[in-house]
Amino acid sequence: MNTKPVYLTAEGLDKLKTELNTLITVERPRVAARIHEAKLDGDLSENAEYEDAKQEQSFLEGRIATLELQLRNAAVIEKSNGDKVGIGSKVVISGADGEETFTIVGSAEAAPRDGRISNESPVGSALMGLKTGARFTVQAPAGPIEYTLVRIA
Repeated sequence: MNTKPVYLTAEGLDKLKTELNTLITVERPRVAARIHEAKLDGDLSENAEYEDAKQEQSFLEGRIATLELQLRNAAVIEKSNGDKVGIGSKVVISGADGEETFTIVGSAEAAPRDGRISNESPVGSALMGLKTGARFTVQAPAGPIEYTLVRIA
């Protein structure tokens, strides 16, 4: 069993709790009813609806188990206001492609398209502990990329 801390913001913790509650109180009964209806159609060996419903149930139960584990190991982080980058810090970095803004979050909340990168990602892990003005290099598949930490917001 994994006991590695799952770093979450208070907002991220609320989102996971809400998702878990919805899966248990809404989705689980819906899928159970779908399986029950499919069973009424007769022979289960050639019942595509039954197989599809069972597959959905399997995915649903897996997601519920994942969320329960994440919540059990949750470590809520406060927004970092220090002079060093930490989980919760909002940073502006500059590289060859210009400036980019990210918020450093735990892996459970990472959403790169929304500017939320994991502290375990290559850029996130390279930023951890740095101060404004620091230069750092990230090893990318295409080769090393150099950045400068412009500011910690």
